[in-house]
Order: sequence, then structure tokens, then C-alpha cells
Amino acid sequence: MNATLLRNGRIINNGQDFSGDVLLFNGVVAEISNTSITQNDCTTIDCQGCIISPGLIDIHVHFREPSSGKHEETTETGIASAVNGGFTTVCTMPNTIPAIDTSKMVESAIKLANQNGQCRVLPTACATIGRQGETIAPIDAIVSAGAIAITDDGDVVENDEMMSAVLAHCAKNNVPFMQHCQDPKTTIGGVMNAGKIQQELGLGPWPRSAEESIIARDIRLNKPIGAKWHAQHLSSGGSVDLIRKAKANNQPISGEASPHHLLLTDEACRDLGTMAKMNPPLREQHDINLIKEGIADGTIEILATDHAPHPLHTKNMPFDKASFGIVGLDCALALYAKALIDDGVLDWASMLAMMTRNPATLINRPELGSLAVGNRADITIIDPNLTWTIDSQIFASTARNCPFDGWKVKGKAIATIYSGVLTSQCLSDRINHCNTA
Repeated sequence: MNATLLRNGRIINNGQDFSGDVLLFNGVVAEISNTSITQNDCTTIDCQGCIISPGLIDIHVHFREPSSGKHEETTETGIASAVNGGFTTVCTMPNTIPAIDTSKMVESAIKLANQNGQCRVLPTACATIGRQGETIAPIDAIVSAGAIAITDDGDVVENDEMMSAVLAHCAKNNVPFMQHCQDPKTTIGGVMNAGKIQQELGLGPWPRSAEESIIARDIRLNKPIGAKWHAQHLSSGGSVDLIRKAKANNQPISGEASPHHLLLTDEACRDLGTMAKMNPPLREQHDINLIKEGIADGTIEILATDHAPHPLHTKNMPFDKASFGIVGLDCALALYAKALIDDGVLDWASMLAMMTRNPATLINRPELGSLAVGNRADITIIDPNLTWTIDSQIFASTARNCPFDGWKVKGKAIATIYSGVLTSQCLSDRINHCNTA
């Protein structure tokens, strides 16, 4: 059968929110209707009580390949984690070993990802050779090879002249630059938010100014250039206002928020130890409040996990020596819902726009964020009322570094469809293979 009928779901798509059917045929969306669609010889999926959404997109993940054997996560297991969480498109970061800084490496990353066929993997590539900030990467060539954004993620481009040159190349090639906003001069020895808890624990301070100063600098440098500029994993409330003012001045700037920076404060470093060690660090409740305000008023337009898998032995170390970061793909959707929907910041339609349309627009692939007749059928089916308990032991990711283990949450992707093919499901009771509709 080449046809699949999604029956009687809540269709949320590009500002639209209505009940209806979606027909898929030969891997593309064939029909969308607010009345029943009649189709013979098809697979029917009962979507009663569920949301039919464009496939979820995460523009900030780490799949660790190439890795020189230092990480357990691979592109294959990263894709499995993405599919398990409801994502049909992810953008991988280039801070691998070696770093993705040539067109040949971009082409190799694309080839490796395409072997799987369950999720679209779009690579980003380095701004500077080896992410060292000393020599600009061949940006024209790596964009031509398929890189969808430029970033030295994990490191900031520290030199002003180098940063301006990178932005100019990004503007020329119409690709976004994704900045890891951290002034390294102010975070030497820093491992957690500078404040009361950090002093109590006797750990190195990481001030908010490390993030805010880079955002302010890049806004200034980019003003005459006009490249698409994106702030990764925002943690400081002060960063939100900087971005808000730049957007008010019509600068092409955007930012993303991650689940851990919406749900956890620096107190988790005391309570959960290294499972709460992040880069940038967890801050305080008033930072969370300001980030949520920025989401509510549209200053922050994108949700992204910064999925960062690490072997547990790199977490089971003294805090100052342990790895930064957590896994996020398997449980992100429910955590976003807990932080934003349960807290009254957004409704489902607005939140899903931050996981579909908005990231797709940033990476210049708007068709990936929309259900439209003729588009490839990348779809996520979500049960917004399904309650479940996060269990890192059954994640599809190889990593278990998750501070949300054991949390009771609501909302889950119960199926993903990639190019018309059902790639993940926990809805066998909803599927009917039939010869007549």
C-alpha cells in the first residue's frame, strides 16, 4: 500500500488548528481536509484525541560522529533517539573529532546520515578550521556541499575581525550563523552559575556576562553586515532583552531555549550533582521567568534540545572535571509541554510552531515546517494527554545522562512518519490495514 490516511486528528499547522484528515500517498501529502477523506486501499490511522503536526525539528543536536572512539553515541543511535522523541529532522553540530570543517567532511556526514532513512539529518559546519578561531573555514565550499548553518559550537569565535569575516561569508551564502555565546576570558575555571549555590559548593563561577557580552558584541558587529544570527541555548535573562532590542531594530537575529534552561535552576547542581552540569550553566528562577517572557512575546522563537550524550563514566567524576551537558531528544516534547503549556506560557499550536515552522525558516527549509499538499510527508502524531514517566534506561540514545529521570510528564509523540513511512509507533491499536476506507 502506498496510501496512509490519518483520520480525525487535531491538525496543527502554520497557524491553523482544526480537526480533520490527512492523506499521504507515495511519500507526500496528497490531501488535507476538515471533512472526512474517502480513500480505498490504504492504511488508516485513527488520530482521535491526537495532534497531527509537521514533523518536529531540532536544530541543535550532537551525534558524536566522527568521534575517534571517545563517545558511545553514533549517528545511528542519535537518529533512533530523535525518532523516539518525535523528531523527523535534526541539525548536527560540528564539534566532532575531527571537526566538520571541509566540504569533504560535510559530504561524508550527509552520506552517513542518509544510510538510515528514518530521520533527516542536516549537518552544520565550522566557522574556523578545527574550531580554533585562527583560520576561517572554507565557508563557501562547505555551504555548497550541504551545510545548512555555520557554527563553532562548543567554542565562541572570539576575535572580532574573524567574527566579522565569518558573518560576511554567512550573509553571502544566506545561511545562519549559530553562536555559542561564551566569553572564555570570563569563564576560566567556571563550572556553574556564579551565585549563592556556587559559593556554597565551592565551585568555579560562570557569570551571566559571559553570555550577554558575546551577544552584545555580535549584534554590534553584525549591524552593517546583516547575516542571519542565532543565539544557541540561552541561559541568562539579560540575554533576552538584548535580543528583543536588536529585533526591534530589524536585525535578523534569533535565539533558542532548551528544556533544562526552562525547568531547572542552579539548585539542581547541589541536588543532582554532575547530572545538572551544563554549558551554559543552569541559572536562577528569575532567568527562567525572563526566558519564558521572551518566548511568550516572540523574542525567542525556537526550541532546541542541545542533545549532548556522554558516557556515564564522564559524569561520575568530581563536578569540576565532569562532562557538560545532557541528552534531550527522547523526552524533550513532554518537557517543553511541562515548562510552557502547563505553565500557561503557550498553547500547543504556538509551541509546535517553535519546533516546526520557526526552525525550518531559520535554516532556509520552510517546506520542512509545514503540512502542505505536495510536500514530503514528515509528520509527528502527538497524544497531548498521555501521561508517562521518563526512564532514561529505555532511551533510544546510548547515553543516560538525564537529570529528568523519574519525572512524571504529560504529552508524547506516539508516531513519526518520515517521507510517508511510519518509522516509530506506539499506536498499534489505532492502525487498520484495509481495502476500503
